[in-house]
Amino acid sequence: MANLRLMVILVTVLIYLLPSCIKSLEIILPKSLNLTLLNDTSTISAASQDFGNITTVKPGGVLCPSSPAEISRLLSYAANGERKFQVAARGQGHSLKGQASVLDGVIINMTCLSGVVVSDDMKYADVAGGALWVDVLKKTAEKGASPVSWTDYLHVSVGGTLSNAGIGGEVFRNGPQISNVLELDVITGKGEMLTCSPQLNSELFDGVLGGLGQFGIITRARIVLNHAPKRAKWIRMLYSDFTAFTKDQERLISMANDTGVDYLEGQLFMSNGVVDTSFFPPADQSKVADLVKSHGIIYVLQVAKYYDDATLPIINQVIDKLTKTLSYLPGFISMHDVTYFDFLNRVKAEEDKLRSLGLWDVPHPWLNLFVPKSQILDFHQGVVKDILLKQNSTSGLTLLYPTNRNKWDNRMSAMITDEEDVVYVIGLLQSATPQNVPEVESVNEKIIRVCKDSGIKIKQYLMHYTRKEDWVEHFGTKWSDFSRRKDLFDPKKLLSPGQDIF
Repeated sequence: MANLRLMVILVTVLIYLLPSCIKSLEIILPKSLNLTLLNDTSTISAASQDFGNITTVKPGGVLCPSSPAEISRLLSYAANGERKFQVAARGQGHSLKGQASVLDGVIINMTCLSGVVVSDDMKYADVAGGALWVDVLKKTAEKGASPVSWTDYLHVSVGGTLSNAGIGGEVFRNGPQISNVLELDVITGKGEMLTCSPQLNSELFDGVLGGLGQFGIITRARIVLNHAPKRAKWIRMLYSDFTAFTKDQERLISMANDTGVDYLEGQLFMSNGVVDTSFFPPADQSKVADLVKSHGIIYVLQVAKYYDDATLPIINQVIDKLTKTLSYLPGFISMHDVTYFDFLNRVKAEEDKLRSLGLWDVPHPWLNLFVPKSQILDFHQGVVKDILLKQNSTSGLTLLYPTNRNKWDNRMSAMITDEEDVVYVIGLLQSATPQNVPEVESVNEKIIRVCKDSGIKIKQYLMHYTRKEDWVEHFGTKWSDFSRRKDLFDPKKLLSPGQDIF
């Protein structure tokens, strides 16, 4: 009995001591590498969290590289040195469930590499992987140029969005951000520094774009530029009928190659959530709120038309022609005239507002989906009406808008439903408290289950699977190439372990 008690005490002590022992294990690099890892408390704490605010994963150290060569030396040592450790590139940490994290390994702070150089002919910009899109916009706009595809939120890194896809309201016209890249500099899991493009090292180029950080770290991207307009006509229209709402959206994106809108997204106002009426004139705001209350759901079509001095004389005629053919509720249309920069950076104002209220750094159990056009009515009934609208309350945005499948390059790693020409982007962008995260995640799981049971062929975006069979199903026919590229470019499985793929 005494021996049994002693064993229990020893096991209890080990349980409490083991985490602290693991924590104290530091990654010590040879002096010959000439690399400095930061491991102070504040740095490690910041690198342990991400935008999702759901997971905490502590790295062993953080590297702030002064050049891509330092990343190459680190990865070469990790692959061939005495002690193996894993590595994750991190920009702004805008992942949702620790995808840019690494337990006891090394985080590479990519924001330490943030240069932007515009070509003399203004046809492209060479951009460091850690540069923020908002800074790319500022730098290119100085020269009268601009990238052609944007995410809704610009304070994220170039390498981060290109490792996923980079989607927003211009996708229907110009494709995701990965479709607008001419060339990359990438450091593979073996420490190789390679330049790649559709013509050079194309296997790496296609793999890295949308590849979730599995094959290499993007240190430079050559981004397509076009003329930068000066201003935007920013318009919101309200619908009470879902079919009319989707029909108008689909017609507008079919005009992508004509003189249609430059940006299109859709949003849902639901009676069990917060309805932001501030875009509308003060005299109409109570009417909008009453509309949502009486219908349960109101559908918001949001479009923008860019213009500058050359198109100023006809912009109002173009807008008038577009809006006259749409089936929104009479009287429920509002238009703002803003600078091009302010339109693209519009979410920053919302961020500042939420930060002032202490509502930005909260858990974000988001669910992002692609849904085929032919099944969007089924999704609306089975998910929006039968699940979301029946919740006691919702906190956050619900986005729903179509995009053209032919604007995506199927050779790249990014996945989207490929059965049809038009695919809907769904963003269930919920905020939560630490206490109700399980409840919101349970709703997300129910949505996925209902879609599968109903035969709705969804694909997730910014997903986090923990089972290999889910990843195999996600990539489908691309899985064999995805797995082969991992063996080719990161054979020791060092890169981006937070994705939980290999």
